[in-house]
Amino acid sequence: GTINYIEIPVTDVGAAKTFFTSAFGWSFIDYGPDYASFQEAGIDGGIYTSAHRPPRISGDDDRATFGPLIVLYANNLANMQAKIETAGGMISKSIFEFPGGKRFHFFDPSGNELAVWSDQ
Repeated sequence: GTINYIEIPVTDVGAAKTFFTSAFGWSFIDYGPDYASFQEAGIDGGIYTSAHRPPRISGDDDRATFGPLIVLYANNLANMQAKIETAGGMISKSIFEFPGGKRFHFFDPSGNELAVWSDQ
């Protein structure tokens, strides 16, 4: 019953590969134009082309998503946030404290919301 593999829907596999490589240093193996797998990112997984967009709550700037939240780890949140923004990600929740550490949330170029946390 442990999580073994994660698949992330994206609107453009090439753009997603560029983003995740630039922001996190992930490498990919292509399996056709609509699927690429990644390894050694904490958990193995893949990205795939999907026209389905994550559901959003209506409102001017409220882009909260429903469903699983993929949470990544970084030693230095400020550096990671800068890398994500440089790679084309959009910060949705600035760094905030929670019991056990700090984290922030961001949207990848396909509109998926992810988070990064640190206990540092």
